[in-house]
Amino acid sequence: MRPTGRLHLGHYHGALKNWAKLQHEHPCFFFVADWHALTTHYESPEVIEAYTYELVIDYIAAGIDPAQATLFAQSKVPAHAELTLLLSFFTPLSWLERVPTYKDQMHKLGERGHDLATYGFLGYPLMQAADILIYRANRVPVGEDQVSHVELTREVARRFNHLFGREKGFEEKAESAIKKLGAKKAKLYNVLRTRFQQEGDDAALKEAHDLLSDVQNLSMGDRERLFGFLEGGGKVILPEPQALLTPTSKLIGLDGQKMSKSYGNTIDMRDDEKTVSEKVRKMPTDPARIRRNDPGDPEKCPVWSLHQVYSNESTRRWVVEGCKSAGIGCLECKQPVIDGIIKELKPMRERAAPFEEDPTLVKNILADGCEKARDVAEETMRDVRDAMGLSFS
Repeated sequence: MRPTGRLHLGHYHGALKNWAKLQHEHPCFFFVADWHALTTHYESPEVIEAYTYELVIDYIAAGIDPAQATLFAQSKVPAHAELTLLLSFFTPLSWLERVPTYKDQMHKLGERGHDLATYGFLGYPLMQAADILIYRANRVPVGEDQVSHVELTREVARRFNHLFGREKGFEEKAESAIKKLGAKKAKLYNVLRTRFQQEGDDAALKEAHDLLSDVQNLSMGDRERLFGFLEGGGKVILPEPQALLTPTSKLIGLDGQKMSKSYGNTIDMRDDEKTVSEKVRKMPTDPARIRRNDPGDPEKCPVWSLHQVYSNESTRRWVVEGCKSAGIGCLECKQPVIDGIIKELKPMRERAAPFEEDPTLVKNILADGCEKARDVAEETMRDVRDAMGLSFS
């Protein structure tokens, strides 16, 4: 997420709710994309530092646990910029120009006065690719509208591996990694590897995979080497990630458009009860309902879309019947939505409260996350520099 404003319910239902779930299933890296924010907010950099800390609090409010996932700021891991630069040397310009969101954002944000005819904005999809590849991510949680970004990342990785091949000295490094398993596990690994490669024993392959998955003291690079050595291949320097398609809900904003901070139509994740009530009560409704006794159509009312998220089936039936018969007024119709949002936001505000009161906690989380991210990123960059002939001293 980019630190250009408070996060809202559209972010929560579109991504963060799923991120909180994924942290229990995979090792996850979630970062504040402050360099990406400069692609559109380079004229107002003062907002970036302030919202960087706010963004981390919003992550935590959404249920992301810094003890389980790695939270960090993009600019504090300089390797992101180095890999972006190195990838740019062989990425065709046409690949960047064809990204669907490029022309769309040029048009939309250009209408609001942003000058986006810059090298940085054209190259932001390549920096996104570097953001993914530097952690050798195998899954990227995205909605349908972002699959093209993951596909570009796959193409960039494929081109890199075609140009610069697989890791040099792979077998020697794999043998060294085996020793890190400890004598007992190293012996078992070699037995299982032999059974799979010489006898085609799939059960041995699975057992070896389970063995490696349980080892805690291996770096990400060594783990990949041992998986490759097990199956008779090599270590691909930049693995191609897969899009992890996730169910997303495009929440309608207060004006009936997609909820977006650019449109000023949001309910923020840490809004208090009074603010939520005031915002929803002011939402436009079916234009046909000029007077209280005018019947309406829920399908023509922006509030109806929020009922799909926050109301149960019986409440939705009550809304349909009451609206079409003018049996209920618009303020009555909005109240279940207000109650549902308030109920959802309450635990978020409670999780956020300690960090709002003590900003040092946020800074410590970022410091720890940045250190871990730098370690993983630097391991990747050593392999990249070596492959590109840049490891001389």
